[in-house]
Amino acid sequence: METHIESNKKKITLSKKIVNKIINKDTLSLVVFISVFLVLWQLVYLSEIFPKLSLPSPFAVGQTIIELLLDFTLIKGTAITLWRLFLGFLLSLTIGLITGLIMIKFQQFGKTMSSFAVGLQSFPSIAWIPFAILLIGFNDLGILFVVVMSSVFSVMLSTYSGLRNVPPIYIRAARNMGGKGISLFRHVLIPAATPTLIIGMRQAWSFAWHALIGAEMLITTLVGLGYILSVGREFSNMSQIIATMIVIFTIGLIFDRVVFMKIEEKIRDRWGLNQQKIEQ
Repeated sequence: METHIESNKKKITLSKKIVNKIINKDTLSLVVFISVFLVLWQLVYLSEIFPKLSLPSPFAVGQTIIELLLDFTLIKGTAITLWRLFLGFLLSLTIGLITGLIMIKFQQFGKTMSSFAVGLQSFPSIAWIPFAILLIGFNDLGILFVVVMSSVFSVMLSTYSGLRNVPPIYIRAARNMGGKGISLFRHVLIPAATPTLIIGMRQAWSFAWHALIGAEMLITTLVGLGYILSVGREFSNMSQIIATMIVIFTIGLIFDRVVFMKIEEKIRDRWGLNQQKIEQ
């Protein structure tokens, strides 16, 4: 009997842990925020401050999302957009990391290139679009060019500054213990620079996402979330515009919460930077 009770207690404890992981404070805060936002949106709609064509109700936008899903427009557009994002971001990471390492190896080149990269990083992504259209044309390569040029410099600068700002005492200590070459780079420099690299990658992903939607709107390839937005604008279909904006927001939120925030939390835990856990 006692064994059975203990077994039930263990099951209850395990189920509570699972529920706590799924329904944490951040998730509840997000649900409350979205709920309040939808209520306010509905109240503004009912008050008719704006014409109903200019601001449809949440229900009308929900219907539009379902319609776009049923005719596969939204599914196909989302899939193509995510593929472009993945490919462009991967290219940015590759080019940015390699260039950043070269900047560390050759100091004079690093100083010159870092100033050059800061200037180009502040360049609006939409300004690359006319250049891409005339240079490459209305195709996927033109869109990828805009995505890469908008995000690569964040990776480049984070790699350069992260490795350059590793405390010299770490390097001296590692050398005293026999670390050198690839071993020193792998076990000391990379771990020490990882927090800065993660921040740079997160920023680069944000720039890539912004640039991609803008490029899809202006470099017409007849597919993608940006194209769905532009079609909604052409036909003054505000429900379609808001529905696409919601999808774009949701994708950005999922990537930030599921991918980058989890990676950043693991890095912070490893380096003892998570203040909440220290206080506990």
